[in-house]
Amino acid sequence: MRKKYETDLTDEQWDIIAPLFVNMRKRKWDKRELVKTGCQWRNLPHDFPPVFTVHSFYRRARLNGLWDRILEHIVKLTRQRAGLSEEPTQALIDSQSVKTTGAVEQKGFDAGKKRKE
Repeated sequence: MRKKYETDLTDEQWDIIAPLFVNMRKRKWDKRELVKTGCQWRNLPHDFPPVFTVHSFYRRARLNGLWDRILEHIVKLTRQRAGLSEEPTQALIDSQSVKTTGAVEQKGFDAGKKRKE
């Protein structure tokens, strides 16, 4: 039994994301040992799996979208616990970030810039 670290997932945290690991290959290291709060490769504690094993797991998880699925799952659970629907019903779009395609016939006044658009 190894000594626990502050960065270890709690049982409750692991229970939330464990189902996302069901169909993954079984290897020497338990997936829970590979999922931590950060990946500082050369500073891994001595009782972690080898740095190349941890890095390989992290890289494959990133490439196949596992981290995105974990975050999506946690967001849905957080919204449920807050009494909200799993999916947001509205979204805000920053008009400075969205470019239009083609020429726009309608022009308006941008109150923030104090000029016509």
